[in-house]
Amino acid sequence: MTNSLVPPAGPQRVLALAQLANSVGDGAFYVTSALYFTHVVGLDPARVGLGLTVAWAVGSLAGVPLGRLADRRGARGTAVLLALATSLAVASFLVVRGFWPFVGAAVGYATAQSGLAAARQALLAGLVSAGERTGLLAHLQSTLNAGLAVGAGLGGLALHVGTRGAYLGVFALDAVSFLLCAAVLLRLPAVAPVVSVKGNGLAVLRDRPYVVITALNTVLLLRMPLLSLGLPLWIAERTAAPAWLVSALFVLNTGAVMLFQVRMARGVTGLATAVSAVRRSGWVMLAACAVFALSAGASPWVAVGALVVGAVLQVVAEMGQSAGSWQLSFDLAPADRVGEYQGFFGTGVTVARTAGPLVLTTLLVQWGAPGWLLLGGVTLVASYAMEPVARRAAVPRTGVLVPAG
Repeated sequence: MTNSLVPPAGPQRVLALAQLANSVGDGAFYVTSALYFTHVVGLDPARVGLGLTVAWAVGSLAGVPLGRLADRRGARGTAVLLALATSLAVASFLVVRGFWPFVGAAVGYATAQSGLAAARQALLAGLVSAGERTGLLAHLQSTLNAGLAVGAGLGGLALHVGTRGAYLGVFALDAVSFLLCAAVLLRLPAVAPVVSVKGNGLAVLRDRPYVVITALNTVLLLRMPLLSLGLPLWIAERTAAPAWLVSALFVLNTGAVMLFQVRMARGVTGLATAVSAVRRSGWVMLAACAVFALSAGASPWVAVGALVVGAVLQVVAEMGQSAGSWQLSFDLAPADRVGEYQGFFGTGVTVARTAGPLVLTTLLVQWGAPGWLLLGGVTLVASYAMEPVARRAAVPRTGVLVPAG
């Protein structure tokens, strides 16, 4: 794996450029969408939340059949079509004026996004050797964070201006970003469809070890709303730390992933190193949670110190868990069903984003320090449970027994 933050020339770099193209638009979309739908479109905030929950529920279910479509019909063509569909869905937000049109556009957006993620993974598997996939995914994660940071800055300018035109400009930017993504993906070599796929699109659900791996990874992903919801509420409700620290911790996390995710993934080269990385991340996350808990009731600057140390530990755990889970998700998937399996594995992100806010607010805001320790303990248990399940899944899939740690 290269030491460079830029992936090697060829398909790997093109995939990173496609990621960068749409992540800039997504970053702007994420920071402005809630206010656009409520202040510009005029929807009630509760109905916006309901509509997005329904949309992502439908989108997560669509990820498996759309991933299977990428396996059967060709990953590049499917990814390009889904990027175009996402662009169209974002553009439709510019003209929606009521709740049900909003739900329809949101369902289209979430479905296309989920399918695009699965198709991209199938495309990556078809163009990049097995030994290089985790390294490339680390590059893509760094690229994603860089693009989101730039997009968030552009979205912040729109929020500062605060006019209808500024919001519409952000959504137009996001729609164009997916058009650029589709154009960049067309530069990649075509990946031949897998003609040996048999059975129905729900075959992954019969692969019980893979289902359990996905469920365990979903538990580990409950930390996803931590920076956007859990820590801001914890800082405001339970500590004397200044409010500006929320932004500083977000920048710290984003910058660390941009700079160090590739390095953190370097040692993950197979199933054994993947489960080891996940297991280590569980211990680091437990330490992060314990340090976060210490910030309650402390003086402002002691709280700031504890929160910064906790955030450093948390991002180290995040990068290790990400690298290990990427390797497991590919190595335990049949070669002729990568898109289908990646579509299913990706549902864990949606479930974590949906359930995470409720879990984190209950544990952290209501339970306080004991909630942090419970979160860390559950994470550690889930990270250790990965190994026996991976051992069981690996033998029929690869014929290789994962060494016990």
